[in-house]
Amino acid sequence: MSYEKVTQSKDEIIIGTKQAIKALKENRVKEVIIAEDADVRVTNKVLTLAEELKVPVSTVASMKKLGQACGIEVGASAVAIKK
Repeated sequence: MSYEKVTQSKDEIIIGTKQAIKALKENRVKEVIIAEDADVRVTNKVLTLAEELKVPVSTVASMKKLGQACGIEVGASAVAIKK
């Protein structure tokens, strides 16, 4: 489900944990999608901030598939969908 959401929102996504954290702090995110196979140390900051800001978080199984849904050739551990 979330892979399709990312594919449909291609023009409105922010790829990567650092960029997602920045966008969350700037209140520009309506949803965060995290890959379950990503390193917890990498995604934990995004998850914590999203929970604090009450931004919905979805998970997907694969970083590789999430990256493909974003249109990039590498895996993505976190993707934020802009408001």
